[in-house]
Amino acid sequence: MKRISILACTVLALAAAAPAFASEKGGGAYPNGAEALAIAALPPPGDYLINYSNYYNADRLNDSDGHSSVPDFSIDAFANVFRYIHVTDRKILGASWAQQVFVPVVDLTVHAAGQRGHRFGVGDVIVDPFILGWHFKNNWHVVAAVDTWVPVGSYNRDDLANIGRNYWTFEPVLTASHFNPAGGPEVSVKLMYDFNTRNKATDYRTGQEFHTDFAVAYNFNPVTVGLNGYYYKQTTDDKQNGVRVGDDGYKGETLALGPVVRYQAGKVPISFQYQHEMFAHNRPQGSNFWLKAAFRF
Repeated sequence: MKRISILACTVLALAAAAPAFASEKGGGAYPNGAEALAIAALPPPGDYLINYSNYYNADRLNDSDGHSSVPDFSIDAFANVFRYIHVTDRKILGASWAQQVFVPVVDLTVHAAGQRGHRFGVGDVIVDPFILGWHFKNNWHVVAAVDTWVPVGSYNRDDLANIGRNYWTFEPVLTASHFNPAGGPEVSVKLMYDFNTRNKATDYRTGQEFHTDFAVAYNFNPVTVGLNGYYYKQTTDDKQNGVRVGDDGYKGETLALGPVVRYQAGKVPISFQYQHEMFAHNRPQGSNFWLKAAFRF
């Protein structure tokens, strides 16, 4: 196995581990905060496995003004996501060509207004057969891709807790990272924009969404420490039966910040990320915990 520190929190969008508390009620396909360090550093040709373990907890569902809007509300979501990446030896437009698939296993519990919902199983799967990664001088890296959420997770319109969303999501992704594997400062940003199809069970279409994961850190070798977070902003209205939902289209917004630590355990990079949501509008407000490790076959 070759050294794969560049895979610590590598590239592109993570699978659908975020709780589907009816996506049209404040959720989204992408679990914000999934990536932090070296996210645009596509590894050398080969086969890789990244394991993501995630816990998300929220004790409030906010309205458009950021006030708690549902009594006795809480979300507890545990997820383990298996991500397989195949990096080919082909070059396209000077970039390495790669493919990936994510398979999440989710345990979700939701409380709201005296009711309880629980669901366990495989969530929606992500596939991406066409990832392009460039490596430039001065330790800059860029990745472009389009991730697709395939709605295979269980869904019932009458359930409080769902681990599938019952609609497709197409997400163009652009990431950039600057870092030196030998040590020193690191910076990464991942830009995403989501296009959602209609949930046929509810005739509900979640609006388009912009969101970004980001991190700044310093690599002391073998330990890297820094700050990571995410920002989310829905850009178009939610619609049901072709009509805008509410006075504001139920457009969400949130910002989260917290520490990130990576440890290079021999050939295996292990990272821990924590993010606390500083504010949230038309979304749950809580905290994210991530533990990740990357392996080369």
